Order: sequence, then C-alpha cells, then structure tokens
Amino acid sequence: MVDQAVEGKKEIYTYTAPWPIYGMNWSQKKSKPMRLAIGSFIEEYTNKVQIVQLDQEKGQFDQIAQIDHPYPTTKIIWVPDPNEQVEKDLFATTGDYLRIWKIDENNQTSLECLLNNNKSSEFCAPLTSFDWNETDPSIIGTSSIDTTCTIWDVEVGKAVGTTKTNGEVKTQLIAHDQEVYDIAFARGTNIFASVGADGSVRMFDLRSLEHSNIIYEDQSSTPLLRLCWNQQDNNYLATIKMDESAVYVLDIRSPVDPVAKLTNHQASVNGIAWAPHSACHLCTAGDDQKALIWDISSIPKVDPILAYDATGPINQIHWSNAFSDWIAICHDDKVEALRV
Repeated sequence: MVDQAVEGKKEIYTYTAPWPIYGMNWSQKKSKPMRLAIGSFIEEYTNKVQIVQLDQEKGQFDQIAQIDHPYPTTKIIWVPDPNEQVEKDLFATTGDYLRIWKIDENNQTSLECLLNNNKSSEFCAPLTSFDWNETDPSIIGTSSIDTTCTIWDVEVGKAVGTTKTNGEVKTQLIAHDQEVYDIAFARGTNIFASVGADGSVRMFDLRSLEHSNIIYEDQSSTPLLRLCWNQQDNNYLATIKMDESAVYVLDIRSPVDPVAKLTNHQASVNGIAWAPHSACHLCTAGDDQKALIWDISSIPKVDPILAYDATGPINQIHWSNAFSDWIAICHDDKVEALRV
C-alpha cells in the first residue's frame, strides 16, 4: 500500500544537515506528513535540533525550525498522537534533562518545560534514553546512568492557551545494578522494560513496581544498549549488545534464551525498529552501513527479506507510525527516508 502523503514520488529522500546527526524521530501527526526532528552530535555545549519537512513539490526536505540544545540529544520523540487528539504539537528530548518542546502553526518552537528527576539538586545524572507511552501520552519514562528509571506524569492535552505543559515525577525506581541504557513501553499503559550495563532485560508493571522480572540476562554480562517492543505483539521484543553484530529476539513467555539470533550484519548493530503495522517485521541497522528488514514469522531461522546499503555507518533508525511505508535512517550528516 502506498501512503497518500507521498504517492507517486521518489523512493528515497535525503537531507544533509550542517553537523553529524544522532537523535532522530518521525512526527506522528498525519496532518504533518513526512516531518522529522533531528539532533546534532557535537562535542560542545552548542548542539541543535532541527525540524525538517518534506516539500513534495520540490521533492526535498526543508528545515522549518531549529532550537538550541546544550548537549547532544540521546533521544527525540514526538508526542504519540496518531488521532490528533493532543491539542499541542509537542516533541521531547533527553540529554542532561528531559525537555518538552512545542512547535506552533508558524513553526515557532519554544521550550514548554524542563524536568529534573533529582529533587534535592539542580543537577542530575545524564539521561541515556526515554520512551513516550503510545497508549497514554501523559506518561513518559526516562532511563539514567544513575541506575534509575523515572516515570513522569506529563500534562499534554489539558493545558490550552498560554498555559505551559508541565510534568511531575510519578515514580522513580532503581531498575538495574549499573547504568540503564534504554527504556521502552509495551503496547498498553502499564508494562515497560529496560536494559543496561549489567547485561539484563528487566520488565516492570506500573501497577506493581515492587517487583521486576528478569526476562533475559547475558551470561558474560555484556552491556545491552537498546531494546524495542514488537508494536503488534507484546510477547516479543528485540535487544542488542555493545559492540556486537547480532540482534536478539526475545519471547517473554519463554525467558532466559532468545528465540532468534539475527546474524547477517557484519559490524555492530546500532538501531532496531519493529514495524508499526506488522507483528512479523523488524528493521535493524549498523556500522556495516546496512539497513535490513527481517520477517520473524519463520523463527528460529530468520533471514533478511530486504536490504539497503547506505554510504556510512548507520547510527539510528525509525519506522514511521503515521506512514508505515517509510523508514528513516541517519548516518554521518545525512538522514535518508526510504520507502519500503
């Protein structure tokens, strides 16, 4: 199926930024098709986030907004709003703090709130990642190098006019024995998982945070860097290890051992993204400059069904929720939008 937003247009669109790119995410609003937020990776206190939008007539991405961001963004996510029920046009970033930004109808961007999970100090441990709950956009979870995960209660749809979006800590928990590198919600409101330097995947339930389940633990305690839930089937999630070319698919019904190990990459894998519209498809990308799409319906033997060769190591990949024919990858100073 071809998305109407870009029907009859090219299969690949490339945008070149003025700096190396790390953070990147698709907007979910269907009224704003083919819009991306991208963040710079500069080792200085002068980083940027740009909003770029595809101009279908010109067949290219144009920058429509830019903000200053002190440190590189460890992650960027637009407010989950596929049905456009959230009145404000928001996106969030992590780095030193969790920040929520608003972009208005004239593409003017402003900081709505800065959230610090350390109540006793203006300083906080760097945030490694975060996730915005798809079912309840008032919930954001952040992960930190201080071994904690923080669940935030954020006002996204109630404040109107000049009232600023705000947020407060819903709960904070020690999630791992060492640094936490990623956090992700399963479909639904209550279940989330985290990975970290201790090499474990831990699953939590917001209704009962006294307990967590370790659903996978690397025998050599190799740090786990990223995890991603299957968006159609909560039984499956995928994770990657530090400096490793394999992707591990886990089934929470049979913990301990992965149900599949995807091994076609020739260098470290940096990004994983499940298809928003299919329980069987997963996209991975890495330092071998390849983006691969897999069909996991043949578990345990899984081979890629599509491959794309970029011109540099791919450090980020996202599959568009609003327009599921499109995947975005970033490498060096480029973002490429690929029709699949």
